[in-house]
Amino acid sequence: MGNSTLIKNVNIVNEGQIKTADVFIQNGIIESIGDLSEAVSDETKIIDGTGKYLFPGIIDGQVHFREPGLTHKGDLYSESRAAVSGGTTSFIGMPNTVPNVLTTEILDEKFSIASEKSWANFSFFLGVNNDNLDEVLEMDTTQFIGVSDDGLYFTKKGNLLADSPNTMEKLFSKCKSIIAIHSELEKIIEENEEIYMANYGEDVPIECHPLIRSGDGCYQSTKRAIEIAEKHKARLHILHLTTEAETHLFRNDIPLKEKNITTEVSVQNLWFSDKDYARLGTLIKWNPAIKTEKDRDGLLKALLDDRIDIITTDHAPHTLEEKQKPYFQSMSGAPMVQHSLYVMLELYRRGLISLEKITEKMSHNVAILYGIQKRGFIRKGYFADLILVDLNSPWTVGKENVLYKCGWSPLEGETFHSKVTHTFVNGNLVYENGGFSDFVPGHRLEFKQ
Repeated sequence: MGNSTLIKNVNIVNEGQIKTADVFIQNGIIESIGDLSEAVSDETKIIDGTGKYLFPGIIDGQVHFREPGLTHKGDLYSESRAAVSGGTTSFIGMPNTVPNVLTTEILDEKFSIASEKSWANFSFFLGVNNDNLDEVLEMDTTQFIGVSDDGLYFTKKGNLLADSPNTMEKLFSKCKSIIAIHSELEKIIEENEEIYMANYGEDVPIECHPLIRSGDGCYQSTKRAIEIAEKHKARLHILHLTTEAETHLFRNDIPLKEKNITTEVSVQNLWFSDKDYARLGTLIKWNPAIKTEKDRDGLLKALLDDRIDIITTDHAPHTLEEKQKPYFQSMSGAPMVQHSLYVMLELYRRGLISLEKITEKMSHNVAILYGIQKRGFIRKGYFADLILVDLNSPWTVGKENVLYKCGWSPLEGETFHSKVTHTFVNGNLVYENGGFSDFVPGHRLEFKQ
């Protein structure tokens, strides 16, 4: 890659401040930052950034890109292409593809596919449950960016670590990597299902979803997991927090790099509330469930005061046919990775969060939390994963501009007021003003725990 690019006179959003400068990219790396008008050759591509904002590329710490095994919903090519159009330049994929990623051989296969098909940089969790626990305990888990049970409960009951204190005791006492868990108690969910089925039969209204997958089921699960993790000094990460009550279980009195217990919020839980079920139905059926406005506001407050460490999407495409079935048959999850930054920039426009905080939670902190090397910041010597944004360019989400393979979004009809105009991955301008470059695969993320 002998290419070079100069982004001139742009507002750089990085490390808690916004400053206007030039950024010079050469051979995939940020070469220099400052007043660089005299420092380029005739071959350098020049982009005028006047009035626009330059962010480090988003690192999405939780996606389900569906390959291998479920590619009718999405695949590594389609979903990473949608991701880069919205400013996500790196992602970490979850283990509930088919087969579930329960061995290093299956994990290596996913890395191999991504190295040929992914527009964005990538890493993947190794799956862990009762079926492979003993094997995982024998592994050097520091070779993995993390281990996770997320999504494995779709395969069979009893796969959630949160339901198995004995399993958590074993894992937390020996595992040296980040352990990222889906935190709900299946026993509480099943009891609630029986109550609502007694009232409604199989035709339970979607509005009951946050009552079935209740706040109490989340809170009790998270509280117990944290207690066990603290006992063993394990490195625990609670995925997709959904309740205000849970936020009070997390610390903000020490820096992120010193935390053993961390958590995240997915963008949909900062955008939707239970009032949206009447309008959108099962299209916004997620596990854990979208809950109340009080929960939504509490999650944002905890994000702002650093009890919540990062923002993710839990991007989980399903076909419309799969989503529009009756409550118990409708698949949980929805596609979000193309639109995550737009949601957050809309919250910025409403005065609810700063650009600096968005960057901290979507880029800086994800790199810190997972130990991702030379990404997540706009720094000399770092990979040039960058996104250029026009904050005054309204557009409306519609089927004609949704890039997910499943072809729909729960945000259809929403008008956003910002637009990603350029996305760089490893210095390659992969997306520019609605168009894509020739395909160049992203890199495997390097990390140090």
